[in-house]
Amino acid sequence: MTDRADQTIKVLRSELDELAALVAGFGADDLARQSGAAEWDVSQVLSHLGSGAEISLAALEGALQGTGSPNFEFIQGVWARWDAMSRAQRAEEVVTANEALVRRFEGLDPKTREDLQVELWFPAPPVDVAGFAGMRLSEFAHHTWDVKVAFDPAATLDPEALELLITGGDAFVGFLGKPEGLGGRHATVAVHVTAPERSFGLDIREAVALVDVPSEPDAVLTAPAEWWLRLVSGRHAPEHTPVDVEITGDAVTLDDLRRVFPGF
Repeated sequence: MTDRADQTIKVLRSELDELAALVAGFGADDLARQSGAAEWDVSQVLSHLGSGAEISLAALEGALQGTGSPNFEFIQGVWARWDAMSRAQRAEEVVTANEALVRRFEGLDPKTREDLQVELWFPAPPVDVAGFAGMRLSEFAHHTWDVKVAFDPAATLDPEALELLITGGDAFVGFLGKPEGLGGRHATVAVHVTAPERSFGLDIREAVALVDVPSEPDAVLTAPAEWWLRLVSGRHAPEHTPVDVEITGDAVTLDDLRRVFPGF
C-alpha cells in the first residue's frame, strides 16, 4: 500500500498546485460565479475545500498522536468559521489550509504510510494512509472540477488522478448510488470506460454495486473514465456530458443513471 499512498499524495500535490494557480487569478466576479455544484458559487466550493482540509488534517493528526478523530463540536466550529468568511478570504485561505494538509501527508515516513490507521469522523472503519489520501483526492478532484467548469463547460477531471480514482471507486458507488432512482426497477448495466480502459458491471437492486461484467446486461454504457467518475458523483448534466457517452438497450437511459447518482 505504500506505493499507492506515495502516488496518491503526489497527485494531491499536483491537484493543489493547479487549484492554487487558478485561484490566484480570480477576481470578485469570478468568486461569485455559479460553480458546478448546484447550490454553491465558486467561493463556497473553496470554503468546502478549505474546511475539509482542516478537518482531514485534524483526523490525520489524531491518528499520529493517538487522540482519535475530531469531534463534532470541532467540525461545527470549522464549518462556521469558513461560512463566515468573505469570498475573498475563502480564496486566500483555501490554499493555506490545503497546503498544511498536503505537507503533512508528504512528511509521513514510509513506515507510517504503511502502518498508520486513521479514524474517521463519520461512521466507517479506520482507513490506512492510502485510503485516507484517496478519499481526500476524490473530494478535491471533483470539487476542483466544480470550480473549473464555472469557466469552461467542457472541463474534465484531472487525467493524473483518473487511474487512482477509477481503481478505488467501488465504495463510492455503493455510498453515492440511490437504487430508488430507478423507481423500484432492477437492472444490470455493462460498463466500458476508456482512458484508462476498464470493464465492469453496475448492479442496481436494493443497493447499487459494482460487479463483474454481466453476460446478459439490461443496458451497455460506454463512456470516458472521467465522465463515469463524474456520473457517480452527480456531475453529469447533459451540457457537461461528452458526445462519446453512449448507452444501448431499452431498459435503462442516461437520465435513469443520473437519478441513481444524484451527487453530493
